[in-house]
Amino acid sequence: MIPKVYKEVIDLGDGREISIETGKLAKQAHGSVVVQSGKCMMLCTVVSNYEQKDLDFLPLTVDYREKFAAAGRYPGGFFKREARPSDGEVLTMRLVDRVLRPLFPKDYHSETQVMIQLMSHDEDVMPDAMAGLAASAAIQLSDFPFECAISEARVGRVNGEFIINPTRAQLAESDLDMMIGASADSVMMVEGEMDEISEEEMADAIKFAHEAIKVQCAAQVRLAEAFGKKEVREYPAERQDEDLKKKVHDMAYDKVYAIAEAGSAKHERSAAFQKIKEDIKATFSEEELEDFGGLVSKYYRAAEKSAIRDLTLNKGLRLDGRKTVDIRPIWCEVDYLPSVHGSSIFTRGETQALATVTLGTSRDANKIDMPSFEGEENFYLHYNFPPFCTGEARPIRGTSRREVGHGNLAQRALKGMIPADCPYTVRVVSEVLESNGSSSMATVCSGTMALMDAGVQLKKPVSGIAMGLISDADSGKYAVLSDILGDEDHLGDMDFKVTGTADGITACQMDIKVKGLSYEILVNALQQARDGRLHILGKLTDTIAAPATDVKAHAPKMVTRTIPNDFIGALIGPGGKVIQEMQKETGCTIVINEDPVTEEGIVEILGTDQNGIDAVLAKIDSIMFKPEVGSVYEVKVIKILDFGPVVEYLAAPGNEVLVHISELAWERTNAVTDVVNMGDVFEVKYFGKDPRTKKDKVSRKALLEKPEGYVARPPRDNNRGRDNNRGRDNRRDDRRNRD
Repeated sequence: MIPKVYKEVIDLGDGREISIETGKLAKQAHGSVVVQSGKCMMLCTVVSNYEQKDLDFLPLTVDYREKFAAAGRYPGGFFKREARPSDGEVLTMRLVDRVLRPLFPKDYHSETQVMIQLMSHDEDVMPDAMAGLAASAAIQLSDFPFECAISEARVGRVNGEFIINPTRAQLAESDLDMMIGASADSVMMVEGEMDEISEEEMADAIKFAHEAIKVQCAAQVRLAEAFGKKEVREYPAERQDEDLKKKVHDMAYDKVYAIAEAGSAKHERSAAFQKIKEDIKATFSEEELEDFGGLVSKYYRAAEKSAIRDLTLNKGLRLDGRKTVDIRPIWCEVDYLPSVHGSSIFTRGETQALATVTLGTSRDANKIDMPSFEGEENFYLHYNFPPFCTGEARPIRGTSRREVGHGNLAQRALKGMIPADCPYTVRVVSEVLESNGSSSMATVCSGTMALMDAGVQLKKPVSGIAMGLISDADSGKYAVLSDILGDEDHLGDMDFKVTGTADGITACQMDIKVKGLSYEILVNALQQARDGRLHILGKLTDTIAAPATDVKAHAPKMVTRTIPNDFIGALIGPGGKVIQEMQKETGCTIVINEDPVTEEGIVEILGTDQNGIDAVLAKIDSIMFKPEVGSVYEVKVIKILDFGPVVEYLAAPGNEVLVHISELAWERTNAVTDVVNMGDVFEVKYFGKDPRTKKDKVSRKALLEKPEGYVARPPRDNNRGRDNNRGRDNRRDDRRNRD
């Protein structure tokens, strides 16, 4: 039986469109759609179990995978099967998860899985921009308790014009790359990188993307109505007790408010709040706690959140005693680690990041091998968040999605400031040693200083700040918090991280938890973030004002040399013999790449010893040496033969040429050693290729004065030789005729 297919089409302009289709594939999932743009097709399925888990959070998993078959390729490596997700896939998972998760009810705890897979790839379509649309469209066809349709869109700007879901080629020319997630009513998530744009320009880009998202949300609603929107499933609601809630609130609120108003450090404050909670629990019997102990903890957290928010809105004070615009004390240090190529420590309050920089060749580039993109990163940043940085002990099971996301944000913040002519591959590693509020922004700051310490000639230093927002819709009050604490991250209505130079924003990440946030508040928050960012930037430049003029003595120096492709083989040698011997003798690393545009070879020479680098350069000059006709060169005798000495060009060691015995002197030379001996240095003139021998011809005598009365030997009569040969041929023919 042919399945009935339901389809909606979204017009993106410029002849581009996105279609959402259901009814053909994966019909046993609770919701499934195929989203297509051009030849790019992705399947999204959603399933949520009907059993509620005994948890205090939603066990939601968003999984995005790109199948290599989608691009007609094989997976790399030994096992020809897709394995663990790439960083690019993890970043897409995070983008979708951050928009979906807040729209499920807080008391919904059924295990839920959203699976998105790229099935067909199109070079002109970036699939991650449609992943959020696919996820929401599938959920709209299900019976999940989900608040409303959402979508995500990428926005770029080329020649001052905004573009929705630009191609990779357009993105290469764009001065911003932002992903916005929103419902029809509210913007919920923003993430991206920019080329030092202003706060107003960023707000304009968000508005532009939101208008496109409204159209995508409407298309999902139409598709669900045509398909037949399912009744929202019933699930057991969490137990509530309003009397208990009021009782806990009354017992906790004033005490929490007083502690918060006094201002204190993280551990001291946490211990005080924990004591209030334990004192409240102590007022209940063991039987009562067994019955509703979980509710006591839940209601205490609600009272604590309410008290802290009210303190900030009413008095403009925060948990650690700061006012809303205050930045925590900062201290910095560079060149901390003696053996690395660059290092720095950035400490802001109770957050600390130690950054290191390593310099390498193009061979050390980070290779990206995804079905939707293949390439290399010559600048990349890795972020590590060990459990001790928050005073915890927990298992370490590889790099977490959070670490991938935070590292990517810091990398995007800094990469635009790496000069295009930087010869190195640059790796930055951030080790978070303490954390209480935005270790990713501490990573940006420590990364900036470490790069400058390493001698990487950053265009401009970059700083970053994490901001928060607390608002009250009823009173209209709101407070923007600069440099938020970890606790403020959880209790606020918006947390956003902004990085930039003194001239503009380079990257951002926002999660907006309040509906209908006005653009006026958003711009005000961004302006306050700029003030805080510039304050932090001043602390960085007080520590290190400008990049070091050169790399450290123990760090590798990089020299690049361009050579014609014809000489690459000679430089490598048979079986790599020449290049391997050079690396062994000089201690340098030598990498040769071919430039497909200029059709030339680019030689990278990396070494700590300048003498070794100079030796490699001399060898390259020697291999590429071509004498010019009519030029005079100094040579040294390295071998003596009966018919002339073999000499080596002093300007190009290893390049040898024979000086014929007749070219040593004007007088007749009976023996080579009558004129020159081993090791002698003299000048010769180059005449090009000898037409008879097809070998280079050089002459010593051409630079000497002709002796008085010198008579040149008569030239050989070549015709006579030909006549003699002709006579011999005739006599041979006569003999054959007689026979």
